[in-house]
Amino acid sequence: MAGAGFDCDVLIAGGGPTGVTLAILLARRGVSVIVAEKEAAIYPLPRAAHIDHEGMRILQAAGVAEAVMQTARRASRYDFLNAKGEVLLRFEGADKLGPGGWPAANMIHQPSVEAELHKALSALPSAQLYHCWELDAYTDDGEGVTASLTTPAGERTIRARYLVGADGARSPVRKASGIDFDDLNFEEPWLVVDVLVDDYSKLPTANLQICNPERPTTCVLMGEGRHRWEFMIKPGETAEQVSEDAFIEKLLEPWNVKGAVRLERKAVYTFRARIAAQWRKGRVLLAGDAAHQTPPFAGQGMCSGLRDAANLSWKLAAAVNSAADDGLLDTYQPEREPNLRATIAMAIMMGKTVCITSRLGAWLRDLKFKLGRALGKLPNGPPSYPPISAGHIRYGSPAAGSYFPQPLADDGTRLDDVLGPGHWLIARHDLSTQSLQPFARQLGDWLDSYASDAVLVRPDRYVFGTGSAAELDAAWSGGQFLQ
Repeated sequence: MAGAGFDCDVLIAGGGPTGVTLAILLARRGVSVIVAEKEAAIYPLPRAAHIDHEGMRILQAAGVAEAVMQTARRASRYDFLNAKGEVLLRFEGADKLGPGGWPAANMIHQPSVEAELHKALSALPSAQLYHCWELDAYTDDGEGVTASLTTPAGERTIRARYLVGADGARSPVRKASGIDFDDLNFEEPWLVVDVLVDDYSKLPTANLQICNPERPTTCVLMGEGRHRWEFMIKPGETAEQVSEDAFIEKLLEPWNVKGAVRLERKAVYTFRARIAAQWRKGRVLLAGDAAHQTPPFAGQGMCSGLRDAANLSWKLAAAVNSAADDGLLDTYQPEREPNLRATIAMAIMMGKTVCITSRLGAWLRDLKFKLGRALGKLPNGPPSYPPISAGHIRYGSPAAGSYFPQPLADDGTRLDDVLGPGHWLIARHDLSTQSLQPFARQLGDWLDSYASDAVLVRPDRYVFGTGSAAELDAAWSGGQFLQ
């Protein structure tokens, strides 16, 4: 609990997916949380459209994955096509299980995901979510944070051990902290069109990037009953012009979907790539869009925020519960930022492939991809993002910092549901126990691949290290990971 003088252990500004997931994971670790959300309710229209297998595993830890999967849809392919409809690049297997133990790519309806998260949060007595609460200012005195908020009942002061800004791209917390962005020089205005689907037979079953210099276009599945198009806005076109229903109807004409879909939402966005220079400043931390923004082409916006929540939650809990020194929080950005930069680099590469508007540039691009395909040099899936290389790991240990897979038993039971939250120490001699026997083959194969007798897996399911069980237990307990 918060303790004397504190209203809560952690105050989270922002009640979107990142903030609420973080609150759930904290509350499940005994941390008292208040979430201050400035809006009156969940934003009712779609925004994010994709969660990968790792994001689904994090939602599993939050207790909502099965419910989210009920309305998620999957596409087996992600195709990049040129103006003639020829395949430039094809990523396959998106509907197969990923290392996280869930399908690699899941197309979702964000308001439905958020509704499940809110439901899960409401069941936790140590967490409270307040709507129409807006953070105005805060002071950090080194022992805690005192925040001033505007609420429906008037001005309110909250005293917390830590403040997390999960309050979006415009983040008042980030601005109040004086934290600048590192701009990665990608900025493109696009029109996003979401539709309700009445006839799926007229819609593509793959996710598509149409690399047509006349009008670069994205066409992707979403959660049940919905589909999305994104159209690049040309120079000289205004947001008001492209948002007119007649203009949108003309954009959709080549897709032959009249009568099959109904317009639900239209919005103009500027796709940007930016990373905050600092993710921690004293007792204030940033997460999700407040810390980074990525173009949507790799579908990693919400996923990145969920990874932030998974990484930060157990470290904050350890600091609050005095299980670790406050310095553990300094590993948050060094661990997450390299992964985030690789994610953004992938999205920018995809975006630059799609966003070519010069006919000559498109012809050269097409030629390059055709040559690469003929030589077998093109990737058949997104690249693996870098493992953790600095932070809370046992340096020099095989597999340290890598992502630990979640095997499934023959009956579909997932490892995380059996072993539960917290860190795991899995030794080879444990594989015959009743709880691990259904996963013994997969876990044994993993240990064999690193010639190790044991592995210690962190609460966010990244590998702390491998070696003997005694060495790992001593290293984890003794804080040898802090460098």
